[in-house]
Amino acid sequence: MHFSQSDHVIVRLQNVVVEAHCGIHPWEQYPERPNKLSIDVTLFAKLEHRRLEQFGYVDYDHIRDFLKQFPGRPHTPLLETLLDEIVDKCFVDERVDACHVSITKLNIFNEAQPRVEVYRTRAKWT
Repeated sequence: MHFSQSDHVIVRLQNVVVEAHCGIHPWEQYPERPNKLSIDVTLFAKLEHRRLEQFGYVDYDHIRDFLKQFPGRPHTPLLETLLDEIVDKCFVDERVDACHVSITKLNIFNEAQPRVEVYRTRAKWT
């Protein structure tokens, strides 16, 4: 994981398990059979103050609320589309200058759990 020279506050949402209609395989196209996803989100915010209490906090509730909407979403073929939408939510807080997001399909194969992840900086995203 990338860390810059400056200090950062790191905020994580780990193993947020949601169901979503997603995937390109034929068996993933059935509306009655959503995929179970595990989503991890890490936010990096530059720490401009000496003490954390002066910084305040990075609010992740809007990201969590967004992820809770996944069961009601229309079918999305690619996990990369979901990743991009989550990254958009990560940069709502202007202090967040980078994020790491991963999505793992928990129930698509018996022998593997496919995972897609991305590390994005605000500078490259905007």
